Amino acid sequence: MKNKFLSLLIVCAILFSNVNLRAGNDDEGMWLPLLVQKLNIKKMQAMGLKLTAEDIYSVNKSSLKDAVIALDHGSCTGELISKDGLFLTNHHCGYGEIQAHSSVEHDYLTNGFWTKKRKGELANPEKTVSFLKSVKDVTAEINAKLTADMTEDERANMIRKISKELEEKAMEKAKKEGKDWYEAEVSTFFKGNDFYLFVYETFKDVRLVFAPPSSIGKFGADTDNWMWPRHTGDFSMFRIYCDKDGKPAEYSEKNVPYHPNHFFPISIKGVEKDDFAMVMGYPGTTTRYKTSWEVQQTIDNENSIRIKLRGQKQEIMKKDMNSSDKIRIQYASKYSRSTNYYKYSIGQNKGLKALKVVAQKKALEKQLITWINKDKARKEEYAEALDLIKNATKNNDKYDIISNYWFEALYRGAEVLGFAWKNITTEGLFSKEEEAVKKLKEEGEKYFKDYNQPTDKAVFVKMMQTYKADIDPEFHPEFFQTVKKDYNGDFNKYADDLYSKSVFTDKERYLKFLDNPELSVLKNDPAVIVAKTSIDVYKLLAQKTAAFEADLTKGQRLFVKALREMETDKTFYPDANSTMRLTYGKVGDYSPKDAVRYKHYTTLTGYMEKEDPNNPEFVVFDKLKELYYKKDFGKYGQKNENGELEMRVCFTTNNDITGGNSGSPVINGNGELIGAAFDGNWEAMSGDIAFEPRLQKCINVDIRFVLFIVDKYAGAKHLIKEMEIVD
Repeated sequence: MKNKFLSLLIVCAILFSNVNLRAGNDDEGMWLPLLVQKLNIKKMQAMGLKLTAEDIYSVNKSSLKDAVIALDHGSCTGELISKDGLFLTNHHCGYGEIQAHSSVEHDYLTNGFWTKKRKGELANPEKTVSFLKSVKDVTAEINAKLTADMTEDERANMIRKISKELEEKAMEKAKKEGKDWYEAEVSTFFKGNDFYLFVYETFKDVRLVFAPPSSIGKFGADTDNWMWPRHTGDFSMFRIYCDKDGKPAEYSEKNVPYHPNHFFPISIKGVEKDDFAMVMGYPGTTTRYKTSWEVQQTIDNENSIRIKLRGQKQEIMKKDMNSSDKIRIQYASKYSRSTNYYKYSIGQNKGLKALKVVAQKKALEKQLITWINKDKARKEEYAEALDLIKNATKNNDKYDIISNYWFEALYRGAEVLGFAWKNITTEGLFSKEEEAVKKLKEEGEKYFKDYNQPTDKAVFVKMMQTYKADIDPEFHPEFFQTVKKDYNGDFNKYADDLYSKSVFTDKERYLKFLDNPELSVLKNDPAVIVAKTSIDVYKLLAQKTAAFEADLTKGQRLFVKALREMETDKTFYPDANSTMRLTYGKVGDYSPKDAVRYKHYTTLTGYMEKEDPNNPEFVVFDKLKELYYKKDFGKYGQKNENGELEMRVCFTTNNDITGGNSGSPVINGNGELIGAAFDGNWEAMSGDIAFEPRLQKCINVDIRFVLFIVDKYAGAKHLIKEMEIVD
């Protein structure tokens, strides 16, 4: 539907409540740090937390929130671990940057990267980190201007208007305080019932400091993704730089390391079962307020279509990657991003069906209807809520299928289409503004560095063939008629022309075009024609779904409002939306099925047991084997119950996390860093929609394994010296 579709375009975006969507378990809920004092602190302290609520979130003094950062406005999370701006995140969160700096001559993906001198730290022009400065509840201010007789469009326009006023007011306040670079944003919660104003500070000079070899940072790769037991050192390190006054600045050799308000001391004491664990980060998206109809649509449409089309794309990419080291490096990050949600969709469908989530949702809906019908006033306000959702979902189902095909096959299919569209929408190109043209040339250099025309061409053909076969002709892009008329319906022949003629499929043609950009050239470029006629399909879909989207939005808002009113004695938490959240729980094991119980941690022994020199996913380098067999673990190893020295690698907690939490700090009761969250477990892949307390696990890399790799494997002791390590 329209809003869902737009969010896919804007975000281009994983896990983990019981069906009643309230805090029913110690491990359930993604809480706003602002509300910890009011909602959670006593329970957390009873579980082992030694801190106060103000130690966690404060605008008046240094607090944990000041050491937690959003990467690239919420794609991942990181945590500061030194007074000089050094921060830790996941290997897969830095994978794009590691790949971008890699080449056949300098293969940092395979060999890892670290440098003893800060001058050697690698710049990443487009990477950003953002700090949360403050949060304010502005629900009353916005709701005061909303009325029940407003249409959904009128309501949305009013919310945008007031939000903008509140944001501008916050920015003006920051400016008066001498902080005119701050950013303000109003975010919506509980399906349009609550609103909060967030103020951020964003830094733009972020440099790569350390990356382990992929045989450590990505050990197990696609096979082990989402699985436990896990033996992956999923971490990387970056550093924030700023100007001499500590303010955000674009990259410059004159910039200096950033000195944060707070950074995490690191505990090497280790973790044991039932230890308190807290996670702070920026979870991306959960949809736990979906109704039974919406869940079924997710299973049948979104996930199933993603599985089919990404499977086709990945088969093409993998074949080419296996044929050449150059292509392997070019497509490593693209392939990894694609497979992550491909496997996620498989697991989520399996979990939703196994846990009978649709049936659970239906039971909740039946309970809500009974409650609504017991009171006249409630019937007047809420009676239409579920019917609005049901009818909008069912009537829109056809378009939802097409939308998902459009997104995967056209919008996220061949790279050339996105690159062409980006160019024709660039302001200043045709007036030949020097800065606009220069920027496009720089982007072209990056694009073609990681572009293999035959791979993209094969993807283009396959996606168009599948889209044509599966989608009603009414929603075919107009260029399909050209393929039919002039190429006898053969997409291979059409692709031969497109890829041999378009300025967006060849670096030399592209740079020559930018030397003298003319609108007439773009209008006749075959890649532009494909891109524009594909966008026309999107616009048609938006028109078809507008009415359904309005009904769905209203129904969802009323549904969630009714749920919260029905159970006023319960504490509800909002869906994740890339704003900072806190979750708390304990270290622990779990039993996924009969007669099986998984221990709460893994060790380096598991690396050796999984080693397969003929499988690139399970290669173990000689240096790591040498350290293992000598038991040269330094101060990071510990003795097990048998008195044997071991090196722990990963551990599990029951913290409630999802995509965006990748790289989040795992914190003990003293506020010390004990690990970095990086994954969820296969048995609970339904968690974005329905939390399963028996099965839900958060997989974390043990901070001691991180330090072991940095110190003993890489010998980067200068980084260890930066950190505050607590025994």
